[in-house]
Amino acid sequence: MTASSPAAAEADAILSVNNIEVIYDHVILVLKGVSLVVPRQGIVALLGANGAGKTTTLKAISNLLRTERGEVTKGSIEFEGQRVDRLSASDLVRRGCIQVMEGRHCFAHLTIEENLMTGAFTRRDGSAAIAGDLEAIYDYFPRLKQRRSSIAGFTSGGEQQMCAIGRAMMSRPKMILLDEPSMGLAPQIVDEIFEIVRDLNCKEQVSFLLAEQNTSIALRYASWGYILENGRVVLDGDARMLRDNEDVKEFYLGVSGAGRRSFRGVKHYKRRKRWLA
Repeated sequence: MTASSPAAAEADAILSVNNIEVIYDHVILVLKGVSLVVPRQGIVALLGANGAGKTTTLKAISNLLRTERGEVTKGSIEFEGQRVDRLSASDLVRRGCIQVMEGRHCFAHLTIEENLMTGAFTRRDGSAAIAGDLEAIYDYFPRLKQRRSSIAGFTSGGEQQMCAIGRAMMSRPKMILLDEPSMGLAPQIVDEIFEIVRDLNCKEQVSFLLAEQNTSIALRYASWGYILENGRVVLDGDARMLRDNEDVKEFYLGVSGAGRRSFRGVKHYKRRKRWLA
C-alpha cells in the first residue's frame, strides 16, 4: 500500500511519531522534534548516515531506550491510535509491534528452529497455530528450512538476518521495525532479503519501518521516506521523488549532476541543504 501524501498516510496510520525528543543519561539530546507516519500495510524508509539517529528512533518506538539509559522526554508515539511510549517493550510486542535489531541478533547457541520458536514466546493461541506459522516462515525463507537444525552461530550472516526477521514474524506482528537489514551482507543476499520483506508486506499485510544507510535499495522498496541528520528530519517525501532529488543523489547516493563523486569530495563538500531554505 502506498501513501500519496502525508495527510493520506496519517488518516490510515498504524504508527504516528509526534515531535519526539530523546535524551540519554539525562543530558545528551539525541533526537530533536522527530515526527513521522507509517501507513497501515506500508513500507517506510528511515534514512541517514551513521549516527543520524535512525536506531535511536526505532528504539524510542519499540520502548527499548530504557535499557540504554535513554528516554522520550517530549512528544508522543501512537500505535493503532493508542499512545504506547509509556508501555514496556513486551507489552508493545503483544500489541503487534516488534523491532529486529541491527547486527543480526540471534541466540548463537540455539538452532535456527529454536531461535524461531522463541519469537512465539508471547503467544497464547496454541501449539497448532504456532506450528503452522513456523511452516509458513519456512515457505518465505527456504534457506532456513534447510538449516533448521544448524546452530545459529555457525550459519552465514544472511541466514542469521533471515532468522532474526523470521523470529519477529513468529510473534504475528502487525508492524516490524527493521534496523539496517543490509549491513555487512553481499548485494545478492540484500536483494533476497528485501524481496522477502516485500512479500511479507504484500501477503501478510505487515507494515515496515526500515532504518537504512543503503538509501538506494531502501527507496526501491519503500513508498515513503524520511531523511534524518543530526537527530532531525531534514527531508521527507514519496520514495520516487526522493530518488530523483538532486540533493539526495549527491549527499546520500554519492551521485551528482556531474557524475559519481568520490567519498573524499563528498566529505569535504559544504552542504547547501536547499530543502531547509
